[in-house]
Formats: sequence, structure tokens, C-alpha cells
Amino acid sequence: MINPAFKPWILGLTGGIGSGKSAAAQCFINLGVHTVDADHVARWVVEPGRPALTQIAEHFGPEVIQASGELDRGALRARIFEHPEERRWLEALLHPLINQEIVSDLARATSPYAILVSPLLIESGQYKMVQRILVIDAPESLQMERTLQRDGSSPEQVQAILKAQARREDRLSHADNVLLNDRDPAWLKSEVERLHHFFLTLRGGQS
Repeated sequence: MINPAFKPWILGLTGGIGSGKSAAAQCFINLGVHTVDADHVARWVVEPGRPALTQIAEHFGPEVIQASGELDRGALRARIFEHPEERRWLEALLHPLINQEIVSDLARATSPYAILVSPLLIESGQYKMVQRILVIDAPESLQMERTLQRDGSSPEQVQAILKAQARREDRLSHADNVLLNDRDPAWLKSEVERLHHFFLTLRGGQS
């Protein structure tokens, strides 16, 4: 039986593209840690039937909605890429909804600590929701290699994404813990297990 006064502390998990964030998060999930993925939440708040999608359609017009009724992310991305003020409008609409959903999902956690996985944990200010930050790190050459293999993107596209994300040094400067993920999946799993045992000894994210 869970103590009603029990409140897990929140770990922020972040890392650049191709660093292995998702693989690390899955290792924590396998260990029974409640995990919320900010990217999944961001997609959920604009699904058909959600109020945000209606507001986006009213603001940007029907060309950002596919025939299926789903958001046309490519069309929307093109619009906000060309018009920074439109991007700001969209962020002002979505960020509070995303954060509200993340908070309510984390509140349902019953594990000793819960994890918020977010590629933009630092850039978006979501790090303010967490008590501790774990950065999954990898050399840039390895990030490029993994992303090219996984997404079939061009090297130019991957470089553009790397530039848009926080600089590696900035991310590392916020880290309480760093996991250098430059080996195989078995190594990653053992490192996550080691960190998990350490995190279980913490109260409120602090020793």
C-alpha cells in the first residue's frame, strides 16, 4: 500500500539527438520507473479532438490539417520556420498545455522517483520541473552516425538539428549526472542499473 503522503522526486533525462535518450529511458522503464516523454505529450495535445488542434486550424487555416483530420506537421513547420512570430504564437498555445499534462502524468507516479524525458529539457525551461538532471552524452560523430542510420536523414539535416539543440557544453553544465553512451546496449543497461541503485538512495533528488 502506497503512503498517501508519498511524493516521488523527479529526474530530468535529456541528451542531444542520437545520444541514446530513448534507449536509456527504456532501461529505466524496464526497472519499474514511471517515465513521461515530453515528445509524446507534445504529440498528444494536438491529436484530433483536442482543443489545441481546433485553435491551430483556426489560426493557420485548413492547409495545416491533413484530409484525415490530423495535424500536417510538415506544413505547420514550414509556416513557423518562415515566420518567427507565428512560432511564438504556437509556443504560447502549446507549452502551457504540454507542461500541464506532464505535471498531471508525473503526479500519477508510484515509483520512488519518476523521470521526465525531454530533448529540450534545458531550452524549454522544463528543467524547472525536476529536482535532478541526467544527461545522456555521446561524441558528436557518434550522434551523427546513429541518427543517419536511424532516420535516413541527410548529414545537413542532422547538423541543423544539432545546431538547434542546446550546445553540448550548455547541457553538460546543467547536469547532476552524466552517462557517456559510447558503447553497446549491454553497457548502457548496466550503467542505467548502477544509476538507478544510486537514485533509490536519494530523497528529493539529493543525497
